[in-house]
Amino acid sequence: MISKRPRIFYGWLIVFVSAIGLFLGPPLMIFSFSVFFKSLVVDFHASRAAVSFAFSLFNTVGALLIPCIGMLIDRFGAKRVILLFTLLYGLGLCSALWVGSALWQLYLLFAMLGVAMASGPSPVPYGVVIAHWFNRHRGLALGLSMMGIGVGSVVVPILTQRLIAGFGWRAAFAIFGGAVVLVPLPVLAALLQNDPGQRGLQADGDEKSPVSQLQPQEQGLTWHEIWHSPEFWTLICIFSLAGASVHGAALHMSAIFTDRGVSAERAAVATSLVGIAVMLGRVTSGYLLDRLFAPRVAILFYGATALGIAILCVGTSGPFALVASFLVGLGMGAEVESMAYMITRYFGLSAFGTAYGHAFGAFMLSGAAGVFLMGAGYDRFHSYAVPLAGLGGAMVLALVLLARLGPYRYGAEANLPHQPIEPMEVPSGA
Repeated sequence: MISKRPRIFYGWLIVFVSAIGLFLGPPLMIFSFSVFFKSLVVDFHASRAAVSFAFSLFNTVGALLIPCIGMLIDRFGAKRVILLFTLLYGLGLCSALWVGSALWQLYLLFAMLGVAMASGPSPVPYGVVIAHWFNRHRGLALGLSMMGIGVGSVVVPILTQRLIAGFGWRAAFAIFGGAVVLVPLPVLAALLQNDPGQRGLQADGDEKSPVSQLQPQEQGLTWHEIWHSPEFWTLICIFSLAGASVHGAALHMSAIFTDRGVSAERAAVATSLVGIAVMLGRVTSGYLLDRLFAPRVAILFYGATALGIAILCVGTSGPFALVASFLVGLGMGAEVESMAYMITRYFGLSAFGTAYGHAFGAFMLSGAAGVFLMGAGYDRFHSYAVPLAGLGGAMVLALVLLARLGPYRYGAEANLPHQPIEPMEVPSGA
């Protein structure tokens, strides 16, 4: 009998669609904020601190909401949540046309966008989808889907600058909003599926998969069990420490270089190296996650970041400083997919949306704290040396915690032949 199974697994199309959905999310609101910044300061006749608060509000609202979104995903499926909030995100961007000159209106706009983006074009809902479609190739699939953010972080800021120069910041927001509604939204509605079972397939395209023989709700611990698991809180600490360190160093990279007498052009090269390393880190870490024990992969990339921070801490401004910026970017590229991957391996898929939402929310808040502490440390000591030393210490602590993690509960056995798979102990009161 001739098999009618398609040559290319539909899950890889899901990866591509996910990358499209993420392209105008974080790249626009996070990586392009600095492009909007001066236009907002001038237009609202506000201080830099007042305008910066808009981004802080956006980030905080999103971080606090993501755990709730994870619960909605576990109950109603990721596709419904993605479609609804992607539509709201696009309409929210378009609503910038009606923002007046009052600063509170800017705050309201960014708060609304924080709600919409945390639930639509963010890594959490797409990570849930990818985790259901892939088991043996889950790491690579997560890394490739997050490339939408990586490519967008290079392309979208350039487009943003041109749109602001030609039409103003309000119109730039509205144009991107129209693009979200007209391009990703229809593609997502037509092609995105929550899991391979909706198309009569198995995870990874296998005819038989030990993991996928179970229904999604049977593949993992309940949220109550996860919440009472020591491994979950260890992972939260790891992600928080790494998020604060990586974001604190990366988002102050240009200032670190210029404060040492480096030209603005060379500082821009350092920032570009961070972006290149982020994209390389996403694909490479994803590939390795499918072949090696995930904490070891995280130790490799986070160790590179710790080394990069140490180089920056000693005050060098030559070629080694450029190497340091690249090393910091590697850790930044590996963080999101390694977070999602380890949560699925230690706790399964039944409450993955809720668990990932809480972890990602903690990661966002710690990242914002790391950026703030770097700035506050510079104001206090008139140098980045002390705050960089603190970030380096936090990264070393994250490495120690990673080294203490035990074996998976829900492992990809075929790709981890030397990794024993043993049940995790769950507290008796869970």
